[in-house]
Amino acid sequence: MADVRLLRFRSAVPLALTVLLTACATTSNQPTGPKVKSLDIEGTKKVDDGDIKDRILTSSTPWYAFWPFGKAHYFDTNAWQADLRRIERFYQAEGFYQAQVESNEVIPDGDKAVRLKVVVNEGAPTLIDRIETHGLESLGQGPDHPSQRERERILEELPVKTGDVFREETWATTKDLVLQRLKDLGYAEAEVGGEVRVDVATQKAVVDLQIAPGLRYRFGNIFIATDANPQVPPRRIIEQAQGAVIKGAYFSEAALAEAQARVFRMGVFGAVKVNRGAPDRQNATVPVVVDVRESPFHSIKLGGGIGVDAARQEGRILGEWSNRNFRGGLRRLTLRGRLGYAFIPNVLASLRDDEGSDEDPVFTFTTEFEQPRFLFRDVALQASVTAEKGLQQAYSFYGGYLKTGIIWTPHPSFSVFPSYNLQLYRLKGQVSLEEGVPPITLGCENTNEKNTCDQALSFLEIAFAWDRRDDRTEPRDGYYVGFSIQKGGGPFFGQYQYVRLLPDLRYYHSLGDKKDLTLAVKLRAGTLDPAGGGQSSIVTRFFSGGATAMRGFNGQRLSPMTPLAPTYKKDDDGNILLDASGNPILDSWDTVPVGGNSLFETSVELRYMLTDSLMVAIFYDSGLVGTEALFGKNAPKLFGPEHYHALGAGLRYLTVVGPIRLDIARRLNIGRGLPVSDPGYIYPSSGGCLGFGRKFDKTSTSAEAAFAGAPEGLCAVHISIGEAF
Repeated sequence: MADVRLLRFRSAVPLALTVLLTACATTSNQPTGPKVKSLDIEGTKKVDDGDIKDRILTSSTPWYAFWPFGKAHYFDTNAWQADLRRIERFYQAEGFYQAQVESNEVIPDGDKAVRLKVVVNEGAPTLIDRIETHGLESLGQGPDHPSQRERERILEELPVKTGDVFREETWATTKDLVLQRLKDLGYAEAEVGGEVRVDVATQKAVVDLQIAPGLRYRFGNIFIATDANPQVPPRRIIEQAQGAVIKGAYFSEAALAEAQARVFRMGVFGAVKVNRGAPDRQNATVPVVVDVRESPFHSIKLGGGIGVDAARQEGRILGEWSNRNFRGGLRRLTLRGRLGYAFIPNVLASLRDDEGSDEDPVFTFTTEFEQPRFLFRDVALQASVTAEKGLQQAYSFYGGYLKTGIIWTPHPSFSVFPSYNLQLYRLKGQVSLEEGVPPITLGCENTNEKNTCDQALSFLEIAFAWDRRDDRTEPRDGYYVGFSIQKGGGPFFGQYQYVRLLPDLRYYHSLGDKKDLTLAVKLRAGTLDPAGGGQSSIVTRFFSGGATAMRGFNGQRLSPMTPLAPTYKKDDDGNILLDASGNPILDSWDTVPVGGNSLFETSVELRYMLTDSLMVAIFYDSGLVGTEALFGKNAPKLFGPEHYHALGAGLRYLTVVGPIRLDIARRLNIGRGLPVSDPGYIYPSSGGCLGFGRKFDKTSTSAEAAFAGAPEGLCAVHISIGEAF
């Protein structure tokens, strides 16, 4: 008779195995054993040796042990003996019940180090011969039974499949998935278990999935558990929860999760938990318990930061005061401020008083008011007033903004925000050698005696957002869809009539058991169409380049350009040098970005977790900013000569405030130079990298003859906090 093993897996067993296989040890004492220099596992064919190493305590010292976030690993005899047993147990969990550790060696390497070697014999894997399901027959009985299609979905595309290698983790995942599907159909007390019969002689397994659905429940009343003296009325909490949990509807854990997100989104709770109460079997109903803990209604936040870029640098301090129950009713009043000092292009250039450099204090102060439940439960009224002083590469400005609108959030992941906006600006072109950026370049209709111009923008905007990312700071899975439409002028007055569209698509997918490899993709496009082909304001135009845009350019440097005054080479006495023809010898000719009416950006990035806190990435970015709208007779051509491409790599160090990110990108020499408003502009013959190697040793004014993206250098370095997208 064949040797048959009966494997029973109850709910606690997979958890115990998971703890056993993923256990890790820490100690505060200094290790006394030798350093582990290497760990080799031989004989692995069907199982990756890296997966084995992830599940044992002993590990080799990494190459980055000398870094602040690295450390040496030491040998412990007791842990090593336990690890040899863990290796065999891991193979069994992977379906290799005949696997054995044939030998192991601890080889001294000097006085203070060892090399470890393990030889395994995997044997043959156990395959799933058939899958038997018991207990679903009762779902087709009674007046409240689910439809035939709903019953079929319970067993659709399960992780365990006939012919596959039997793995305990897959088996546990299958039971959890079936249980989740049953609960989402209303079977709140469903139980899913089973057993697996393995014939060691034939290496075949029979999977027996046993299901006990129980009663099908509907939602009952909602109860609130809160603080002793709550400021938030329970009826307001119940109202938000009812957006997902409807009395009389079939019980669903997905509805509980949505209700929890809705209550937490109220913004006044530090903790929210939505659970089902004890089922009422007589009436087949389940009460819902919302447990909340209020957070302080007044908060103050202070911080600071720096912005470092080859084209602009800024130091700033930040502050925010918030009252989340302003005059009752959970109205929110928020005051935000940013005060800083900006340098164009950098601090050193300003200290040397280089030609074309500039510096100025900058600030932004905003007052924002939000009224929740404006007319309806899922609608909020929001209004804000902002005053700003800014310094950009092409201009400096004072601005004042008014924005008011309503935010409709029918689902925690979806929002619609129609708003009216009034923006007033006083612009002044960046000055170099007593010459400013021409008013027409800024979109000014006229200027005053102080060489400044005033602009008034009045527009209606509708912004849509569908955010299904698993984490908005460090997304690993999911997607994001955003779309905004602006209509300026016309019945809304203002100096400019235009339509501006900006869609934004992002997708994330992680691979591997630990999701340590993430694919991230972004597509962003925009078009600005001034009425009658007129001039657009520079504040509405598109720019690209920088840490969160096309990384082959520095901040806002992917854009149509306008030149500043050229500089010429001088001798030691300060006299301008002349060539053989008596013409001044060009030293440098800087430009400033003035934006365009079209935008197209794409990015594909692979992110890999090296350690719990260190991540590496490689990426491909492309970008286009054209002078004309994205659609029309003179629209820029996608993947044409003004569509630029870059390859790069980056390093991320994960922190509580987000990843600290270093990206280095090099632009591919595909395409022409950037468009420059002066037809007599002389492009550099070489852009160099990172500020080195830029040359003006030719007199070509042809963008077609220049290298791709000229006059910008071919390389860019970005340091920032947060992912690129």
